[in-house]
Amino acid sequence: MHVQEWLETVPAISVYLLVGVVIGLESLGIPLPGEIILVSSALLASQHGEIDPVVLGACATAGAIIGDSIGYAIGRKGGRPLLARLGRKFPKHFGEAQIAMAERSFEKWGMWAVFFGRFVALLRIFAGPLAGVLRMPYWKFLTANVLGGIIWAGGTTAVIYSVGVVAEAWLKRFSWLGLVVAVLFGLASMLVLKNRAKKAAAQSGGNPAAEPAVAPATD
Repeated sequence: MHVQEWLETVPAISVYLLVGVVIGLESLGIPLPGEIILVSSALLASQHGEIDPVVLGACATAGAIIGDSIGYAIGRKGGRPLLARLGRKFPKHFGEAQIAMAERSFEKWGMWAVFFGRFVALLRIFAGPLAGVLRMPYWKFLTANVLGGIIWAGGTTAVIYSVGVVAEAWLKRFSWLGLVVAVLFGLASMLVLKNRAKKAAAQSGGNPAAEPAVAPATD
């Protein structure tokens, strides 16, 4: 079966659920490719009339906000022993160097680390649990979480969907080529914002191996 024909058989509800669940699990601290799933689904929506991009963006936003909130609650309850256990299971994502860099980002930027963390793969996994471990006031966390979730999930969906529609219109005779071009342009359009967020995290983190981790705040 042709790939395009197969994609058209995918039920819209399955796409919505997949996006919401994967992004939610990534946001609560499980290393999953949430951004790849979101970009792929938004591109699919641009070529699949049954998938509503508004509903897709809403599901992605809900998954991001709810997942981060659950991660915050888990981090607040589990504390540093939780990070130690995660470090043993996922050393590439929760190693001492990664945790130290994330902690310094939170120390310098506070609630903005949660906001910008949406646009950086490493901080996207850390933001919720680490904010809980460091006992960031919940109202600050929630404000940054909601704003970051809406702009990241909704903005990504809108940009990739729009690029996909334009690419399909111009390259409809070469559907596979249109798919590739749409992905490349969609990713390129997000590059500036992602680079700025990464630079902000790097400036706040410095050399993660050279400094000790910041001690958590107390109530």
